[in-house]
Amino acid sequence: MSSSQYITNFKRNVTDKYTIYNSLFAALPFSGIANVGALLPILLQACIDGYAEGKSPMEIIDSFCERHTNIKTEKEKIDRLFKFAQYIERQVVLFDAIEDAAFASVNNVEGPGSLKSLFNEAAFSSRTQTLRNKLRKFKVRVVLTAHPTQFYPGSVLGIIHDLNEAISKNEFHTINLYIQQLGITPFFNKKQPTPYDEAVNLMWYLENILYHSIGNIYNFIEREIFEGNYDGDNPFIELGFWPGGDRDGNPYVNGPTTLQVADALRRAIIVCYYRDVRKLVRRLTFTGVDTMIHQLEEQLYQNVFKAKESKPISKQDLLKQLQAMRQLVVEKHHSLYLQRIDSLIHKVKIFGTHFASLDVRQDSRIHTKVLLEINETLKAKGMEAILPENYLSLSQEEKINILSSFSRQLDTTLFPEGITRDTLQSLYAISSIQAMNGEAGCHRYIISNCQSAVNVMEVYGLLRLCGWEATRMTVDIVPLFETIDDLQDAENIMELLYTHTVYQQHLSQRNNQQTIMLGFSDGTKDGGYLQANWSIYTAKENLTAISRKYNIKARYFDGRGGPPSRGGGKTNKFYASLGNNIENEEIQLTIQGQTITSNFGTIQSSQYNLEQLLSAGISNELFADTRMQLSQHDRSLLDELGQVSYAAYQDFKTHPLFLQYLQQFSPLNYYSKSNIASRPSKRGSGNTLRFEDLRAVPFVGSWSQLKQNVPGFFGVGTALQHMKEKGLWNDVKAMFRNVLFFRTLIDNSMMSMLKSTFTLTRYIKTDPTYGPIWELIKKEFDLTASLVLELSDNTELMQDDKTGRASIQMRDRIVLPLLTIQQYALHHLHKAETDPEMKAVYEKLITRSMFGIINAARNSA
Repeated sequence: MSSSQYITNFKRNVTDKYTIYNSLFAALPFSGIANVGALLPILLQACIDGYAEGKSPMEIIDSFCERHTNIKTEKEKIDRLFKFAQYIERQVVLFDAIEDAAFASVNNVEGPGSLKSLFNEAAFSSRTQTLRNKLRKFKVRVVLTAHPTQFYPGSVLGIIHDLNEAISKNEFHTINLYIQQLGITPFFNKKQPTPYDEAVNLMWYLENILYHSIGNIYNFIEREIFEGNYDGDNPFIELGFWPGGDRDGNPYVNGPTTLQVADALRRAIIVCYYRDVRKLVRRLTFTGVDTMIHQLEEQLYQNVFKAKESKPISKQDLLKQLQAMRQLVVEKHHSLYLQRIDSLIHKVKIFGTHFASLDVRQDSRIHTKVLLEINETLKAKGMEAILPENYLSLSQEEKINILSSFSRQLDTTLFPEGITRDTLQSLYAISSIQAMNGEAGCHRYIISNCQSAVNVMEVYGLLRLCGWEATRMTVDIVPLFETIDDLQDAENIMELLYTHTVYQQHLSQRNNQQTIMLGFSDGTKDGGYLQANWSIYTAKENLTAISRKYNIKARYFDGRGGPPSRGGGKTNKFYASLGNNIENEEIQLTIQGQTITSNFGTIQSSQYNLEQLLSAGISNELFADTRMQLSQHDRSLLDELGQVSYAAYQDFKTHPLFLQYLQQFSPLNYYSKSNIASRPSKRGSGNTLRFEDLRAVPFVGSWSQLKQNVPGFFGVGTALQHMKEKGLWNDVKAMFRNVLFFRTLIDNSMMSMLKSTFTLTRYIKTDPTYGPIWELIKKEFDLTASLVLELSDNTELMQDDKTGRASIQMRDRIVLPLLTIQQYALHHLHKAETDPEMKAVYEKLITRSMFGIINAARNSA
């Protein structure tokens, strides 16, 4: 199907349907709805016309209210704006559901990047066996994180799911009922969720989406690619899980929470198996098999509803019973319903009794603090210290030797309630989870802000203090390198670990595999878009080389967010672009917030996006001989582009009003009041906001709300202009044509720019304090936009992705009144500093406006 047909389908199945079903909102039989529905299109047109005429958001809102309403007071105006915000939130939900329902008609689901396409391409080039060999060892690990960046509570997610199904079947009456339900369903969490609440919300996707889509992918590979003869143990796709285990900067996550979430994951997967077995009971009615399936059904029932009284069922138990049934069906019952049995067997092989592997994460500075507190507490109790008096003044090598020599086991009750006891409890929890759900249930400890080999060995030492034997430590210690400096030091840090006898022994027990996490979010926040992405690319090359030198298989775990500036966007193309110098047996990445909703919100979209990732990693090696590799000249160009963009970004980031600008004109200060996350929006407990304490989600998200997506483009234009002035423009253009990595970087930057709208904040230009900053950003935006268009020989941003462009433009149009309302509220908030009552009202309006804007953007943070 041609690209023009996809855009025609988008208009017919998305734009036109939205117009039709959106009209149902205005007819809802609820108080005030009709009036709001009638006035909102007028407000939208007022915004479009007003910005075209150079008006400010305040002028647009005031003029609209004066001309089209009978509002007399500011409180009445605020009340009306709240109603608009609530209405627009629901319009966004409707658009999400319609776009999800149209997924297959506006995306080439069996085209490039699908497993079917990969299989056909391999067969055409006589590489089917090579493909099978690669699939025996290659896998994708998708890790759902505890960083929610969308505001849909579970009840709304359920409505979206049901609405999507009704829309795909054109069931008008049912759609109307769901829209009525949507009209009176609250969108707002009245209290901040707990880490357990976050985990339960994300489990909705595990049970309702990923359980099915991952199972479908396994079935296709086993039946089509391996022709029913796959006997390996590679699951192809694995799930990871951070809620309940990620305690980095989150004081509400503790050892008991981790155990509670692991238990919930176990119950969730047993429930999934129970549902499938209940369906099989109705089909497997044959002599002998009927008794076996009923016994399994009862066993699963006991494990779900009477867990404390029943013997826990294991993965091995499940497989043994299902394989016995399968054998009997083959031998005695003509293999009837064999594929259904096989499908369940495949799911048990993938998900075991753990469903998703729970990762534990903590900041390296906490581990240092905990070790010192353990030492002081033991001395105060008259017990033998674990560290010498001069520990802090020792060399790195001396510290590592001490940390690797711990052999005692500590009782957590020796320590008072607090971070030390909790850290120890979390390490003991890993052992408990493995006993309950198998090693796959929890086997990774991630070290945020890892800056040295000592940071890694601190965790090793803490594990030894919690009863883990050196010869049976079934835990992978995962350093996370985030800043530009840390990425540059990573190679030396890992070489020091690889050459240390104790750590060498530890890795030998972990199949000589080392997982290394690289942070796109904080990398971009620290060094800017181009430099962060290129630094991570080169860090992977250097880490691969040093790992191969010591016969270690490196596994890279990418900490990616939703937008391009945090490693999101067209992620699969990044993996397809990796060269031969980067280890490529796994793709591991974090998926969070809106990306979960937009890319994994339906079984169809989830399967499509997982196949794209799997195919990207496999084809990168399978067809390496047909793809252009980075030349030395390309590398020198990327080095220079990164350095110039880094300098431009650093100059801007160190501007004395950089953070104040963001606080003044964006909702940065209100992320913590939105009640979507259990984790604070910044590290540290001080009242003053420092750049280094600011988390990537509110940082990137605030620029997105401001419609000035700085982290996704700033410095790119300056770097490209530098190369042009240096006479290297044709070289850069050639690199854009030939090097997929660079082309993907530019394509993703275009997405960030398409989602920017400077007319919204043009009024800042005349502000005596902040006007120069606005002009600086706008100048870089204009420069970048003109040069990336020239570079790509396009006339508009995202010209080659017409459906993606249409979706962004439609979403931006829906929320334009909401963006205007947010700017209006921010402006008046600063004027109401002496009026606590009105200040509180404006703060609520700002917080409420964030919901629809973030949800509409789908990958804003």
